[in-house]
Amino acid sequence: MSHSKHNAEGQQEKKENFDTEKKTSEVKTEEGKPEAEEKADASEKDKASEKADEKAAEKAEDKASEKTDEKTVDKASEEAEDKAEEKKPSPEQQKIDDLTDRLKRQMAEFENFRKRTEKEKADMFDAGARSVLEKILPVVDNFERGLANAPAEGDAFGDGVRMIYKQMTKTLSDIGLEKIDAKGKTFDPNLHNAVMHVDDEQYGENEVVEELQKGYTFHDTVVRHSMVKVAN
Repeated sequence: MSHSKHNAEGQQEKKENFDTEKKTSEVKTEEGKPEAEEKADASEKDKASEKADEKAAEKAEDKASEKTDEKTVDKASEEAEDKAEEKKPSPEQQKIDDLTDRLKRQMAEFENFRKRTEKEKADMFDAGARSVLEKILPVVDNFERGLANAPAEGDAFGDGVRMIYKQMTKTLSDIGLEKIDAKGKTFDPNLHNAVMHVDDEQYGENEVVEELQKGYTFHDTVVRHSMVKVAN
């Protein structure tokens, strides 16, 4: 009886020691866990702090760079303004430049006006001269008809008429009147006026074989077409 009781007390004491050790182990485990978590949190905080410091450093560099660029731009702008002010002429020089420009424009306008006026005068003179020559040409035709029936050389009257005709034709030539070549030339509707046509194998195609009335030009403008006979 006494022995059984002693065994029971021994087992009870072992059980109590086991429970005590288990609780102690659990307490140690619970105490160690917060320390590990605190270390992990501290490491993450350190990393976050480092990243924040890096971002702050980058922002500071960007701001410094922006300020440098702004200073460079401002300096360039100031230099450009200074140069513009240096190039800007004084009021007196500006007035001189304006007057010089106006004078050049007026001189150019006057030169154009002079050339235009001279051309208009020349055109008017040519038109008037052509009108007069058209009226003189029939007189020249009558002179030539008269000379065809004038006495031979040696006759005072005939020689006088020939001298007058020569003087008149020279004066007209000096003015600018020129005869149109017709006989033996190829028919040209710009110069010739065909009033007769003949078939003759001894002449070429559209060849002028006879001039019935002389034609004239004045300054390369036709005053009167040649009246001609054309072959083939």
